[in-house]
Amino acid sequence: MRERTKLDEAISTYLRLEAELNDNLELIEMGEAENDAAVVEEAETALKIAHEEAARQRVVTLLSGEADSNDAYVEVHSGAGGTESQDWASMLLRMYTRWAESKGHKVELIERHDGEEAGIKSATIIVKGEDAYGWLKTESGVHRLVRISPYDSSARRHTSFASIWIFPVVDDAIEIEINESECRIDTYRASGAGGQHVNTTDSAVRITHEPSGIVVQCQNERSQHKNKATAWDMLRARLYELELQKREEEANIEAASKSEIGWGHQIRSYVLQPYQMVKDLRTGVETGNPQGVLDGDLDPFMAAALAARVDGSAVAVEDLD
Repeated sequence: MRERTKLDEAISTYLRLEAELNDNLELIEMGEAENDAAVVEEAETALKIAHEEAARQRVVTLLSGEADSNDAYVEVHSGAGGTESQDWASMLLRMYTRWAESKGHKVELIERHDGEEAGIKSATIIVKGEDAYGWLKTESGVHRLVRISPYDSSARRHTSFASIWIFPVVDDAIEIEINESECRIDTYRASGAGGQHVNTTDSAVRITHEPSGIVVQCQNERSQHKNKATAWDMLRARLYELELQKREEEANIEAASKSEIGWGHQIRSYVLQPYQMVKDLRTGVETGNPQGVLDGDLDPFMAAALAARVDGSAVAVEDLD
C-alpha cells in the first residue's frame, strides 16, 4: 500500500504539471495575440513555479533504489588529529541531525563515544522517515574541514577529517542470514551520559562479523538484551548494504572512498578560513554559505550526487536552494 500510494502521488503530480504546462502555454499565446502583457506575465510566473516543482520531482524519481524508501543508519567517525577532528565529527553529527529534523524525520541516538576534551570519537544515529536512506546514501565518505582551530592557542589554520557511513535499516521483509558462529560478541561499560546504571554495568554490546570485518555496537539502552537486539539489527543492515554495493557499478569507487580517513579520499570540503566555501569534489556543486550547510542545508549536494549516481547527469540544483 505504501508503494502504491507513492506511485499514485508521482503519477498525479506528473499529470498535474503537464496540464499546467499546456494551460499556461495557451494563455501566453492568447495574451500575445491580444497584446495583454498582464496575462503573459502571469502565465510566465506560473510556468516558473511549475519548473521549480518539476526539478524537485525529478530528484524524487531518482529515489527508486531497492532500499531507498527505508530508514537509515548514519555512522560518524573522527579521523586522526585528536580534539580538532573529534570536534569536526560532532559538527557533522549535528549537521545530519538538523537536516533530518528539517525533513520532519525522527532521529534516535544508537551509540556515542565522546572525545577526551571535546567532540566525539564516533557516534551512530538512526534517521526514520520517508526515503531517508535514498537521500542520505550518497553522503558516505570522508568530509574535510579547514578552519582556524579554537583549540590552538596560536590560532593556526587546521585541516581535519571525519568519515560518514550510511546504510539502510533492514525491514522484516528482507531476509539476511547470519552464521552466529562467525560473530564475536563483546560487552563493555557504556561511556558518556546515562546515569549510574549505564556507567557501572556492562550493558553496551559490540558484535564483530569476522568474515566481513564489520563491527557494530550499541549502548543507548540500559538493558544489555535490548542493546544486543539493536546490534544484531545493525549488523543485518550493514551486510545488506554490502550486498547492495556489490550490485552497483560504483561499488569499487565507494569502497576506496571509505578506506582511509585522510587526504585523497574526501568527497566534500568545508572551508571556513581563509575564505568560506563548501564544495562537493564529486559533482562540483559549491556554495559560499558553509554555516547554512552545517545547519542542515544539504539538499543541493544530495540532489546532484543522486543524479550523478543514477544516470551520470546533472540536476538543476539551483531550484532546490
